[in-house]
Amino acid sequence: MRLDKYLKNARLIKRRTVAKEVCDAGRVTVNGRVAKAGTELAVGDVVSIRYGHRLLTVRVTGLQESARKDQAPSMYEVLADVPLSPQGALAAADDPGAGGDAEHEEDGDTARPAIPGSE
Repeated sequence: MRLDKYLKNARLIKRRTVAKEVCDAGRVTVNGRVAKAGTELAVGDVVSIRYGHRLLTVRVTGLQESARKDQAPSMYEVLADVPLSPQGALAAADDPGAGGDAEHEEDGDTARPAIPGSE
C-alpha cells in the first residue's frame, strides 16, 4: 500500500493530499529513510511523522484498503510520541555537549566578569 494512502486510512493524517504534501516536504521516514508518498509499505515497517511540534513513530500492524474510524488504530502500534520544542530542544537533548554553560565554569563556580570595587 502506498504511504500516503496508509497515512490517510490509518487516520494519522486527515486527507491523502495533505499526506502527500507532508511526504514531499521530507517530514516522513520509513525504516529511518526519508520516504516519498508512493513508497510501498509492508507490515512491520516503522513510520515516523514530524508534525508541527511532535514526532510520532508507529509500527505498521495492518494494511487495510478501507478502514472505518474505529478500525484505524488497529493498523498501527505507537512506538513513540515525542514533543518537539520550536527552539530545537530535542536536538540539544540528544547532544550532551549542546546547551548549558559547562565551558564557562571554573572549579565548579561560574566565571563572572570582575565588578569594579567589589574586591
